[in-house]
Amino acid sequence: MAVEPVLTFATEGILTKLTSLVSHEISLAWGFKAELGKLNESLSILQDFLGGAAEKAQDGGKPVEGWVKKLKDIADEADDVLEEINYEFLRRRVELHNHMGKKVLNFLSASNPILFRQKMGHRIRKISASLADLKSEASYIGLIAKKKDATPQRIREDRETNAFISKDEIIIGRKDVVSDIVTTLTNSNMNQENLSVMAIAGMPGLGKTTLAKSVYNEGAIDVYFNKKLWVCVSNTFNVNSILTAMLELLSGKVATTSQQALLTNLREELSGKRYFLVLDDVWNEESEKWERLKSCLSKLNSAPGSKIIVTTRSGIVASLTETLPRPKLDLLSTDECWSILKHAACSDGSSDIERIGREIAKNCEGLPLMAQVLGGILHSKKTPAEWSEVKDNRIWDLPKTEDRIMSVLKLSFDNLESPALKQCFSYCSAFMKDDEMERDDLIQLWMAEGFLRPPEMEDIERVSESGSMMRDFHKIEDVATPIIERIPEGSSGKLRTLFSNVEALPGNMLPWFKALRVLKLYGAHIKELPISIGKLKHLRYLDISRTGIKRLPNSIGKLYNLQTLRAANSHLEEFPKDVKNLINLRHVYWDKVTKFPVGVLGKLTTLQTLSPFYVDKEMGRGMEELAALNQLKGELNIYNLEKVSNGDEARKAKLEEKKNVRLLALIWSEDRSIINNNNDEDVLEGLQPHLKLETLGIGFFMGAKFPSWMIKLDNLKKIFFRWCKKCEKFPTLSHLPHLTIVGIAGMHNLKRIGEEIYGNDVFPALKELRICYCEELIEWMEALGKVMVFPCLEKLEIEGCPNLRKVPSHFSSLKKLKIQDNEELNVCLKGCC
Repeated sequence: MAVEPVLTFATEGILTKLTSLVSHEISLAWGFKAELGKLNESLSILQDFLGGAAEKAQDGGKPVEGWVKKLKDIADEADDVLEEINYEFLRRRVELHNHMGKKVLNFLSASNPILFRQKMGHRIRKISASLADLKSEASYIGLIAKKKDATPQRIREDRETNAFISKDEIIIGRKDVVSDIVTTLTNSNMNQENLSVMAIAGMPGLGKTTLAKSVYNEGAIDVYFNKKLWVCVSNTFNVNSILTAMLELLSGKVATTSQQALLTNLREELSGKRYFLVLDDVWNEESEKWERLKSCLSKLNSAPGSKIIVTTRSGIVASLTETLPRPKLDLLSTDECWSILKHAACSDGSSDIERIGREIAKNCEGLPLMAQVLGGILHSKKTPAEWSEVKDNRIWDLPKTEDRIMSVLKLSFDNLESPALKQCFSYCSAFMKDDEMERDDLIQLWMAEGFLRPPEMEDIERVSESGSMMRDFHKIEDVATPIIERIPEGSSGKLRTLFSNVEALPGNMLPWFKALRVLKLYGAHIKELPISIGKLKHLRYLDISRTGIKRLPNSIGKLYNLQTLRAANSHLEEFPKDVKNLINLRHVYWDKVTKFPVGVLGKLTTLQTLSPFYVDKEMGRGMEELAALNQLKGELNIYNLEKVSNGDEARKAKLEEKKNVRLLALIWSEDRSIINNNNDEDVLEGLQPHLKLETLGIGFFMGAKFPSWMIKLDNLKKIFFRWCKKCEKFPTLSHLPHLTIVGIAGMHNLKRIGEEIYGNDVFPALKELRICYCEELIEWMEALGKVMVFPCLEKLEIEGCPNLRKVPSHFSSLKKLKIQDNEELNVCLKGCC
């Protein structure tokens, strides 16, 4: 019985909400402070029993299991009560805002505040009494409260890793790298400093942690170092927490959290000894914190030659910490990905399976963890036909690696038996990490987007054709309307998640699902949502994609807790105006033809994710609608920019204030008429993004020159120009320190490149360059003097440039060269790689 992961998660989630509510003005306004305080105290005490319950679960039998089940039921009830209180606060907040400025304000019209206060107070007191009984019962079954250890929970729960290599982890394609690292770490010539640091850096899924584990477990490490320690740092870089974890590993116990005492005890353990420390998953980019840790470690009186390995996805962290050469982690080959995939899938390697498996391996993007997760998905699929279903999945048509990865993660969670789910969860932790996002918010996002099932969905129960229900009745999947109608009201009130392909939702019984958090109607043969949808107060996620729904009822504006609304590939014609009341909406997806009432979209200021934004004022998508959406994160694609009249209108979007947008695509329509006096240059100048932007794409731009702000994007890593047919000159980007990928396609007026030399380096970090269909391009100018030319360029592709004759004479790092439609240039560059 998996007691601790499920119930600790549920209880701590409630405590987090409870703490927020107790401190909130709502507790003062409605007189719940005393009740909530008592409830908080009771839950905190019982949380200490969870550790004891987890230890006793193996031999405690039915009494322990029953006790844990009761605690879970009470926790669920407390969760519902807190949700009720929070919903009422949100309702008041919305109605107060909507009635602002009116002489008569009746924002409590939907409920009697006195009756509501009495009802909620009674429920809270009843829950506290049940928890008191449960505490008394714990002693009768031998449960003992276990306080948390001295190590702050945050350092353990973000993304806990350990140094042990499981049977599912195999090292492919990294043996030489492991050997080189071990040689460097054990080289006595490197012992001139008491403590040296090596950084293993790279994108998530590249195998940094697995590589560090391999090094950690090498025999030569055991011989050379007197002590070795593994500490998972993750999101919170706390010096005392790291020192505490080290001492715990060395002595087995921690008696104090005082830094002086920690250092004294550590000094006793490590004085005169050479130690090896792995700090896994480091995110801290503040040099002051790192210097404080180094200062503490320097006081341990350890022997010269002690080493640290830091694993991180941040280049800044790597540069900040490293004193030793950084090992290079290349992407794996298809053969190597196939080896990992085959092992994870436990495949017998039959010829048909291997042929299909190798095709699947091509889609692993060279990432070991991608191969591991795909192998987990394929583990239960034994026939070539089943493997072909994965091979032919539409997710491989997605253009970006990130989109494919997210789709593979979703696919893996559809297979609950997958042995790669833990790796998948770790991958989510790494890939979706956001320093500005709290852990609980991140978990809610995973749950809403399908990356992580909430605790109550761990054991999925289905409803059979006869309508019989399993014990806990937490989820119904693919339930037909007649079966829904046969669900007893008492059971439906506990349901958190409903996936259904019904032809109609029975509106009179929809309110029965009062605890519903997720309602997924994807692909359902349904044409309308009942008005009673507005009674689902706790709903977080609503998916009506691929349905026949044309209009949403205004009551959807009462779903104040809704965070994700999916309406892509549906028949939805227009969002109702009351959508503006969805004050917690973070992710919304719609079709190009779906209309917003003017001014509504711009009021959804909590939005983090938008569908592609097609500019159209008549459809409620003018540039001004983007102005207040400063919580947008990740990717923002703006189309139909020919409908923006000038730079002033473009500036209304206030893109420079959207500091969390990392990828920005600015696209004009392809089939518009080409005119000489267009306003594209003025518009693009007004679309200046935030300086933290990492990827920029510009398509079908008809100006002759690019904007002045482009040279300021010092964080830019990738840039793509597609069919900017009138541009005569490439922008000055050669000085950008982090630019690694440049793609140019269809710049018909471009005649030469290389004039944009800036400073002493020409594209100092560029690794990939692709130039396609620039028919007028005749010259690639050589850099003058001692300027280094593309010192890091590894991949060069030139296609559809038949007139190009002159290119730089040498590329020192080139590994892959592809020339098409220009045999003369192909011969000229033959010796470059």
